[in-house]
Amino acid sequence: MNVAVIGASDQPERYSYKAVMRLREAGHKVFPVHPELENIEGLPVYHSLADIPERIDTITVYVGADKSDAIGGEMARCGAGRVIFNPGAENLKLESTLRGHGMLVLEACTLVLLSSGRF
Repeated sequence: MNVAVIGASDQPERYSYKAVMRLREAGHKVFPVHPELENIEGLPVYHSLADIPERIDTITVYVGADKSDAIGGEMARCGAGRVIFNPGAENLKLESTLRGHGMLVLEACTLVLLSSGRF
């Protein structure tokens, strides 16, 4: 599965970093997204969803509503079937918009979903 991690971090203590590593360990193809980083543990980092050269199946969001609002249109257009808003990243307005585009939207923790085999 191709997974974009919005708000990916290169800091090991951050949940978005842990998600990138756990997703990769679980065999998913991970596309970290951050406007300023170049790589995370050898993975190229994309500055936007539009820069990702492959179709994305799932987007997992680790940024607040102010930042996700700014890329909401990009999220809706990318063709992903599912978007996960991790704790602290909830955005009810954007979640409703994405559902309107036929996307499955979850408020859940990617790390818990991975640990419980429900990702």
